[in-house]
Amino acid sequence: MRTTMTLDDDVAAKLKAEARRSGRSFREIVNEMLRRGLSTRHGRSPKEPFRVASRDLGKLLPGLTLDSVAELLERVEGPLHR
Repeated sequence: MRTTMTLDDDVAAKLKAEARRSGRSFREIVNEMLRRGLSTRHGRSPKEPFRVASRDLGKLLPGLTLDSVAELLERVEGPLHR
């Protein structure tokens, strides 16, 4: 099938570079890249949603609190923790 399409300059440059590198025609490269792109879109399975499992870290040492993380870090790691 013959058709006319407008390619973005960066895409056309990459396709031409690949054609030169591989020694194949521009048409062959365009068709190959379109086939690859179309086949990978349909072959993907839906991704599992990212989940974080929470867990109890136990009680803090006496005198420590989670109200101020900066203060907690300074008390546990010292003033040079930054």
